[in-house]
Amino acid sequence: MNVLLDWMNSAAIPSLLGTPVSWIEIIGFVTGAACVYGVARQKLWNWPIGILNNLAFTILFLGAGLYGESVLQVIFAAVAVYGWYNWVRGNARTAGRNDLPIRDASRTEALVALAATALGTAGIAMILTHGTDSQVPWPDAFVLTASLVATYGQARKIFQHWYVWILIDVISIPLYLSRGLTLTAILYVGFFALCIYGLIDWRRGRAEAPATPQTVTVGA
Repeated sequence: MNVLLDWMNSAAIPSLLGTPVSWIEIIGFVTGAACVYGVARQKLWNWPIGILNNLAFTILFLGAGLYGESVLQVIFAAVAVYGWYNWVRGNARTAGRNDLPIRDASRTEALVALAATALGTAGIAMILTHGTDSQVPWPDAFVLTASLVATYGQARKIFQHWYVWILIDVISIPLYLSRGLTLTAILYVGFFALCIYGLIDWRRGRAEAPATPQTVTVGA
């Protein structure tokens, strides 16, 4: 196990914009890009790829001192199991595409999401400030909390979750650059572009959906 971890944390690229890039960061880059593309295209395989990405980023963020985001990756993996199951239930098994309907967040869901993000960010930032040696407790805490809110919206196919991911990407890019994770910062630039694409694709898909809800039956 130690040999594998040593290899994962070894430099695959000696220098990228002045900082080395490890093998685990490359694995996180590839699986992360594939996962977000899969979400944008509403593909069921985005969930298992996402779980692999969570594992890679857990190892990467622990090494970079991003403790909040390390915990986030473990939670992401658990939420991904729920999201995978929820999408499978709504799947009509047509070309592997998910047919759970896209919907807007209700007013209650929006208010709860805002309150949870604010309170969660404050609480986790305090824990990171006083309980760890984190150098970036507030952005780390915000990314953790807001990502959980966005992942819940993704699992429920709530349209507005894309706006949350876009805000997370805008904050994450300078955060990762500050921790020397150059390739991951570049990945999040790609995530930002993919989130814009996903937002447009989901909006088009919702506009093209039948006006009358249809019952989807999943065979045994």
